[in-house]
Amino acid sequence: MEQVNIGIIGGSGLYQMPELENVGEIAVDTPFGKPSDAFIVGELDGVKVAFLPRHGRGHRLTPSELPFRANIYAMKLLGIEYILSVSAVGSLQEKYAPTDFVIPDQFFDRTRARAHESTFFGEGIVGHVTFAHPVCDELGDILEASCNEVGVETHRGGTYLCMEGPAFSTKAESNVYRQWGMDIIGMTNLQEAKLAREAEIAYATLALVTDYDCWYEGHDDVTVGMVIEYLNINVRNAQLVLKDTVKRVAGKQTPNQYRDAIKNAIFTAPEYWPAETAKKLDAIIGKYAPV
Repeated sequence: MEQVNIGIIGGSGLYQMPELENVGEIAVDTPFGKPSDAFIVGELDGVKVAFLPRHGRGHRLTPSELPFRANIYAMKLLGIEYILSVSAVGSLQEKYAPTDFVIPDQFFDRTRARAHESTFFGEGIVGHVTFAHPVCDELGDILEASCNEVGVETHRGGTYLCMEGPAFSTKAESNVYRQWGMDIIGMTNLQEAKLAREAEIAYATLALVTDYDCWYEGHDDVTVGMVIEYLNINVRNAQLVLKDTVKRVAGKQTPNQYRDAIKNAIFTAPEYWPAETAKKLDAIIGKYAPV
């Protein structure tokens, strides 16, 4: 299978990368089913990347329907070591205005129906990965530098609250999240970040602010039309940021800092690993199996 070092997951509105050259598609099967779509593989200024439309082309999948495990496992099979995840989000604080970009460094989980899509472990092999710092700071630094290069209003740090969806928040919920100190709200990135860590892939989010959620007095309730309007403004900037980011990632001298993230996270002794589960997880835990 063709090997690629950098993966891009595109969220709402970001379904393609028009600057990609030498474009092809790769359909990847995984032990967890099929990913959201075929991967679009091409080159950005000579750097090979694999692009995955998170919701499928045409936006066919709700956040709760996303095959998170298949998406990340497929990236592992492709050899990806760095994931740049782009997502539309709502703002929970006045300082994050629509069309601003945020590079969060924390997540807070408010999903309810995704337990089976939040970890690769189970079925006889138990792992407890360290997740206090859920994103790669080095990738965050690179994204920030690229945002500054493009000239986008950017905020570094903050907490991304991941809600279930697909409906947006009630006003009561939105106000509670603000009282908790949450910064932005979305529906997808928490599971991606957890699975990327288990897969020993460095992960960072580029969050594109589309609205003030529904808490903001004097701000109309969130509508699909509003979100799409701001998405269209954000998407072009995101494409430019990613083009610059990919060059910086390809040129960096340090290795992926999470390449051994689960070395001490697997609690089940190898002699007790069920053969079927070990085979299923081979791309992730195979290097830790006894010789």
